[in-house]
Amino acid sequence: MKRILISMTLSAGVMTYAGGFRVSLQGVKQLAMAHTSAHAEDASVAFFNPAGISFIPSKLSVVAGGFGISNKITYQNPTTLQQTETDNPLGTPIYAAIAYKLFDNLSVGFSLSTPFGSTIEWPNNWEGKEMVQKLELKSFFWQPMVSVKLAPWASFGASYIYATGKVDWTKALTAYNGQLNLLDDKATGQGFGFGFYFQPDNKWDVSIAYRSPVDMKAKKGKATFMVPTSLYSSLNLASTGGVDNFKATLPLVDEYTVGLTYKVTPKWLISADYNYHGWERYSKLTLTFDNAPAAAATNPSNPQVSVTPKNFKNTSSVRVGTQYAFTDMIAGRLGWYYDQSPYADKDFIPETPSFDNYVITGGVGLKFNNFGVDVSGAYAMPKSRTFNNAYYNFAGQAKANVFYFGLGLSYNAF
Repeated sequence: MKRILISMTLSAGVMTYAGGFRVSLQGVKQLAMAHTSAHAEDASVAFFNPAGISFIPSKLSVVAGGFGISNKITYQNPTTLQQTETDNPLGTPIYAAIAYKLFDNLSVGFSLSTPFGSTIEWPNNWEGKEMVQKLELKSFFWQPMVSVKLAPWASFGASYIYATGKVDWTKALTAYNGQLNLLDDKATGQGFGFGFYFQPDNKWDVSIAYRSPVDMKAKKGKATFMVPTSLYSSLNLASTGGVDNFKATLPLVDEYTVGLTYKVTPKWLISADYNYHGWERYSKLTLTFDNAPAAAATNPSNPQVSVTPKNFKNTSSVRVGTQYAFTDMIAGRLGWYYDQSPYADKDFIPETPSFDNYVITGGVGLKFNNFGVDVSGAYAMPKSRTFNNAYYNFAGQAKANVFYFGLGLSYNAF
C-alpha cells in the first residue's frame, strides 16, 4: 500500500493556520486584546495561568463563551494553475471557567476549553485527495486548579489537565478504487500546568506560566476501508468486513508564556505576551494497525506500522493589546499578534495547513453590575506559501483567509 494512503492519520488539530494546530481562543476578552494573558479581572484567567485566580477581585467568578471561525484555504496547482478551495463549516470553539476564593490566601477553580480542533474539508477529487478529503477534530481540556497567595503581591497556582478528543478522517485510496475513514472518539491524555502571578503595585500585572505536553493516545481507533470486497483479502481484512483497529499517539506540545499588563491610567491599560511552543517533539507520527498492511511498501518487516516524518520546529508568538474604559460600563479593546508556522515550506501538508500569521483583533466589553458581556473579532492575514513536499510528491501554492468572532458572558459576586 502506498505510504500516502495511511500515514499522517492523527496529525490533528487543524485550521489554526499558524502555530501548528494550537487554537488560541480561550477568552473573548483576551482575544480582543490579541489573546494576551495578564488579566485577572475574572475567571477567564484560569486557562492562561492558574495562579491568576488568586487576584480576581470577586469571591466568586463564572465565565463562559464561544467563538466562530470562518476560514478558507486555497490551493493552486503549479503546473495547471487550477485553484481548489476548501468548503469548511463554521468552527465553534468554546470555553468556561469558575473560580472561588475559599480564604484570603487560597482559591480554587476549574477551566474547560478547546485549545486544539476544527474541521477542514477539501473536494473529493482534488489533487491531495490521498492525503485528506475531510478531517474533523474535537478536543477538550478539563482543568481543576488551586492557587495560593505567597504574599499580598504574589501567588502560585497549579492545575491538572485531563484531555479528551475525537478525530474523524476520510481520504481517498486511489489504488484500491475507494476511501479510508479513520475514527477515534475516545482518545485521552494527561498533563499539568503551573504559574506565578504578581501585582507588585497598582500599575503592573505580571504572569509567568507553563503548560506541559499532553500525549493524546488513541488505543482502539476504527479504520473502515471503503473498497471493493474482492480486495479485503489483500488487506488482511476478509474476516472483519473491511474494518480494522489502529493505535496512535498525537503529541500536544508544551507552552511557556510571559505576560505583562501596565495600567497607564486608571482607564487605560496596555498588555503584551511572549509565547514559546515546543513543537520539535512532534518529529514523527507512528500509526499501528492490527491487520491492514499500513506500510508494506516501506516497512516489509513490520507492515502494520507506519512512521511518518513531521519535522516540526519550536516556535514563538508575540502579542500586544490594549483596553480603554470609556465609562464604568463600556470598555474598548484592540490588539495585534504574530504567530509562526512550526514547519518549513518543504514540509507543508494540507490536513494541517499552517502559515506565518499576522492578526488584528478588537472588541467591546459591557458591565451591568455583577454581569458582563464581551464581544470580539479578529482578522488574520496569513502569509501565502509556495511548497514542494518531496515525501508526498505534493507541490503548489497555498493561501488562507480567516476571520474569528466571539461572545462571552461573565458573573462576579463580591
